[in-house]
Amino acid sequence: MTNLSVNINKVATLRNARGENHPDVQKVATDCERFGADGITVHPRPDQRHILYQDVFLLRPLVKTEFNIEGYPSAEFVDLVLKIKPEQVTLVPDAPGDLTSHQGWDVAAHYEFLADVIETMRSAGIRTSIFVGTDIENIRLAAKTGADRVELYTKPYADLYPIDADKAVAPFIEASQAAHNVGLGVNAGHDLSLENLAFFHEKLPYLNEVSIGHALIADALYLGLEQTIARYKECLR
Repeated sequence: MTNLSVNINKVATLRNARGENHPDVQKVATDCERFGADGITVHPRPDQRHILYQDVFLLRPLVKTEFNIEGYPSAEFVDLVLKIKPEQVTLVPDAPGDLTSHQGWDVAAHYEFLADVIETMRSAGIRTSIFVGTDIENIRLAAKTGADRVELYTKPYADLYPIDADKAVAPFIEASQAAHNVGLGVNAGHDLSLENLAFFHEKLPYLNEVSIGHALIADALYLGLEQTIARYKECLR
């Protein structure tokens, strides 16, 4: 069974637009778990346009499944993660002003930096995942940094899926196999949806977890949160 981690950033975006506490991010997180989510993901960014650092502290005692914090490993971010001690941290190469993640790490170019951060996280007992594309050598190098997992950046799959689903998923099958061969767990995320998730899950070997936010929260506007999580979970069975 592949785990579903629900990214609740968009809930915080909606809350912040009004400047009050509605919707309540903490309640949404606990409701997601109650409705069947296997984990909660947050991605605090430097401009705090959605999830706030304060939210992360408030969520830590409430999340009873897996708490996954993703972000660029700046000094401030690393300090936050070490204080919170989530079950997993996902390192992404976002620039401060990026609206969303749009590429994986070039591990060779940032090898020493990533290895140092991962050693810090490992010493604190935190599982680490590196956000990467499907380049096989890049994935093999990710294993050498000491990371526990990679998260495959799935936008290229989502973009090509409506045109040629088999061609879209082929590099991800190879990437997942390569990651497994070097001892890495496999996560995936970005633009996975009810349209394309079941096929991705069916084809990919060794898929530990998917992290889904934007599409899931958008679907919940029509289906409701409980029904939406149930449908995403069904795609992973």
